[in-house]
Amino acid sequence: MSHDVLNPTPEYLAFWQERHVCTLTTPRPDGTPHVVPVGVTYDPQAGLARVISNKHSKKVRNILAAQGGPQGGARVAVCQMEGRRWATLEGRAVIRTDEASVAEAVRRYAERYGRTPSPNPDRVVMEIALDRAMGRA
Repeated sequence: MSHDVLNPTPEYLAFWQERHVCTLTTPRPDGTPHVVPVGVTYDPQAGLARVISNKHSKKVRNILAAQGGPQGGARVAVCQMEGRRWATLEGRAVIRTDEASVAEAVRRYAERYGRTPSPNPDRVVMEIALDRAMGRA
């Protein structure tokens, strides 16, 4: 079932506010999918999903490899499921390193997951400009 990325149903948005481990799928340079567990926050007002990470991670390197390309970012997907409920968000990801963007992503992560991550000078945020939402919540 398709959803409006900027105006999700209350049930869909509530599902993205619950505490769930998600998956992130990024393209490796050879085009094969790289899938890892992550924490994700969804901001429909901004049309963004955010994932915090270490700047040395494979997922970040995958996005950086695609970020300079003609499309301006890596095509990625984040997904979560619980029982029969599932939700996927898709879009183009870029890596942000500025302090304000990272702090906002950490704040949103703490709000959703109920804990503030330990300080990490190598932390970056993956911002996904969303263009597709699917699921059954």
